[in-house]
Amino acid sequence: MADKKTILVVEDEKDLAQALKIKLEEAGFVTLVAYDGESGLRTAFAEHPDLILLDILLPGIDGMELLKQLREDEWGREAKVILLTNVDNIETIAKVIEDGGYEYLVKTDWKMDDVVAKIKNKLGVD
Repeated sequence: MADKKTILVVEDEKDLAQALKIKLEEAGFVTLVAYDGESGLRTAFAEHPDLILLDILLPGIDGMELLKQLREDEWGREAKVILLTNVDNIETIAKVIEDGGYEYLVKTDWKMDDVVAKIKNKLGVD
C-alpha cells in the first residue's frame, strides 16, 4: 500500500486490541488503539481514521453511543465502521444496521485474517 490506511481499534480487552494492532500493522495499516468509548471518540475526531473497528460493550460510553455521536458529526457521518462484539443478539444487530454501522462481527465467529480481509474489502485495498 503506497498510501497507508489508518485503522482505529476501539476495544477494552487489551490483549485482543494489541493482537489486532499487531495483525493490522503486519498487513500494512497504521493502527491506533483506544480502550474505552470516550478516548475512542476523541481519537476518531482528532485522527479521522480510514476505518474504525468498534467494540459495542465498552466502559464509559458504549459502542452504540459512540457510533451515534460519530454519525452526528460531518466527518463521522461518512466514517467506515466495523463493529466487534460478544453480543450475538438479533435486536442489537438490527439496531446497528439501522444506526449505520453496516458491518458486524461476533468475536467468537472470526479469525484475525478474516478481520484483515474484511477491512481490506471495505477500504477497497489489496
